[in-house]
Amino acid sequence: MESRVAEKLAKSHGAADAHSTSSGQAPVRPETRASLDGFIDAAPRTGASGAPRQLYGDPRQLMRNTVIRRILLFIAGVAFSCSLSSAQILKIVVNDTIQPITEEYIARAIAEAERGHDQAVLIEMNTPGGLVDSTREIIQTITASSVPVIIYVTPGGSRAASAGFFILESSDIAAMSPGTNTGAAHPVILGQKMDDVMKEKLENDAAALMRSVAAKRGRNVDVAESTVRQSKSFTEQEALSQHLIDYVASSEDDLFRQLEGKSFKRFNGQEATLRLAGQPVVPFGMTLKERILAYLMDPNVAFILLAVGALALYAEFNHPGAVVPGTVGIVFILIAAFALNLLPTRFAALALILGAFALFAAEAKFASHGVLTIGGIALLTLGGLLLVDAPIPEMRVHLLTALAVSVPLGFITAFLMTIALKARRNKVVTGSQGLVGETGVAQTALSPNGKVFVHGELWDAVTSSALPVGQLVVVRQVEGLTLQVEPLAAMPPPAQPRAAVS
Repeated sequence: MESRVAEKLAKSHGAADAHSTSSGQAPVRPETRASLDGFIDAAPRTGASGAPRQLYGDPRQLMRNTVIRRILLFIAGVAFSCSLSSAQILKIVVNDTIQPITEEYIARAIAEAERGHDQAVLIEMNTPGGLVDSTREIIQTITASSVPVIIYVTPGGSRAASAGFFILESSDIAAMSPGTNTGAAHPVILGQKMDDVMKEKLENDAAALMRSVAAKRGRNVDVAESTVRQSKSFTEQEALSQHLIDYVASSEDDLFRQLEGKSFKRFNGQEATLRLAGQPVVPFGMTLKERILAYLMDPNVAFILLAVGALALYAEFNHPGAVVPGTVGIVFILIAAFALNLLPTRFAALALILGAFALFAAEAKFASHGVLTIGGIALLTLGGLLLVDAPIPEMRVHLLTALAVSVPLGFITAFLMTIALKARRNKVVTGSQGLVGETGVAQTALSPNGKVFVHGELWDAVTSSALPVGQLVVVRQVEGLTLQVEPLAAMPPPAQPRAAVS
């Protein structure tokens, strides 16, 4: 059987040589034929059942296909490596307090960088701090990122204080510009006095988080913990010398040059190297929704919306059917409620605001000569100041904002309430009640029924005593379409001047 296969191969080789010669092509060289023979000899000659195996196709074609596949794989590998080498740097700017919208923005940017296989995420930060829950979520997102995260405190005069220092220490690369500072990370709860046990618990919890993050990033754990327990703050040079940050750079390009080719340890312990010099930096901005929500997250804006919405609803209640004030009031109050839902809000402060409007209404009814209005202004101001229970002043309602809203709103509300109550006390001038007390003239004799002329109209009238035609009458009661009238007392004639006695 093997001799037959060998004969067939010899014939095919001869035919191929003859075909090459006849077509003007060079015959197969001996070394090529030897390699082909070896390739064929290495192939199994029998199938699974032991029967002779049929050989398909030209062996040279098989080798040509193998070479083509290897070339394509090489091209694909080069293209993939080129795409990695041209990956960009995703840049975001955090110039706000740390709150849920900031958390969403950072998480969305890191997810986009991971999706695009970017080389790094650059976060330029300037923050006074913020909420603990949002800070923890941001730290979890940064430490779990497959793309290196660079935190750069810039420009000069910026800071990464309180919650910002936690986020700075959690980054793969921590850098600061000249003239910046960081630290002061002691936890704070506003509006209530903590006992020693609760204060110690909060402090120990924050200190443990700081130790964990700083240790995994290979930074100075003891100094980092002192920012929590002793509220220490550091300039950029102090932070660099005490190994709280990695670089001090005057610009992005300076930072990238310092980073070039230097290795660092990631949160999972792996070594990584960045080559960012000359790479494109692509800004990644907030969405329209995030920009609107970030604006509404300002407690001053939320307080203004709440106060104006309450005033608009009050105007609608005093002028039913106006529609516009009621619509504006509902929209403003709902937007304010949404913003306050994302902020640490005190519901007792909302009760103070409602009490302020109650005092404004009482001022118009009891005429306290401004005492109730002043009390309402004081309550509204206090309610605004205590409305948001935030750990830093930047996330609370400012005193100037509270006064600017409370004082005008108090006087406007009291003025509108006074006008409304005066209008309700005025005599009714329409309908049947509007006829009571009006005067008219008897058109016919009333004995006791007749006709009287009142308000330009002729009415049926009844009286308790007979009255002649032309008698002046006053309406005392309206019963259906009949008026009950009484004679109007005649006015005494004016006194005549006496003649002087000479």
